[in-house]
Amino acid sequence: MTSTAFETDTPDPIAYLDRVAATDLGRSYKQRMLEELDVRPGGTVLDLGCGPGTDLGALAGAVGPAGRVIGVDHDRAAVDTATARTAGQAAVEVRLGDLHDLPLPDGAADRARTDRVLQHVADPGRALAEIRRVLRPGGRLVTGEPDWGTLTVDHPDGDLSQAYTRYVTEQAVHNARIGSRLPRLASEAGFAVSAVLPITPVFRDVRTADLVLGLERCTRRAVAAGYFTEDGAARWLNHLESGPFFAAVTFYVVVAER
Repeated sequence: MTSTAFETDTPDPIAYLDRVAATDLGRSYKQRMLEELDVRPGGTVLDLGCGPGTDLGALAGAVGPAGRVIGVDHDRAAVDTATARTAGQAAVEVRLGDLHDLPLPDGAADRARTDRVLQHVADPGRALAEIRRVLRPGGRLVTGEPDWGTLTVDHPDGDLSQAYTRYVTEQAVHNARIGSRLPRLASEAGFAVSAVLPITPVFRDVRTADLVLGLERCTRRAVAAGYFTEDGAARWLNHLESGPFFAAVTFYVVVAER
């Protein structure tokens, strides 16, 4: 089931986040999110689920020397990495914390962002309500999430394509449809949703797609979960490697006001 076209070993989480951020896609959507955040010099910005600090430097540049950037993540290794990477930036502070119970007082920030985080949390609605709590009146949240139900990986056997997407949405990602549900969840948390911006990356090269999607690893897990037979998985991967490749998934950037 393996091939040189696919990455078979699960990458280190921090290395994976760095890799995605360095792609053209990563740079493009992150820049769009920064523009929508509309950070003002001297303001306080929260990067919730900041990971290894990928975006903290850009946020620090936006708030300037009089501003403040607070990164929060639940993973100690990510917090330690982000802290080390931003050690020379006085405006940046990184804290260990849970999005469901943020280590911040009410009205602590002017802006907040999450980036591909809410798809993994236990309770997105509760996390959004907690984010609203720590924003000041008039504050803004920009959150970006994929809707994995929109994932399309082309294959001559449409049943295999559907099985793959069903595995991703039903098993692989905790809140797989979060992208299209964000506007409703943000409204229910008390935000006023001012914009919903769909971004649909298209992959035409299987190796590039695999670095983001982990096609072979995901297929192997789908076999174990009963979504593919061994024969079906072999046919699936063989075509992805040798045939014309196409995959796409829609990512939603939601802008919400406190």
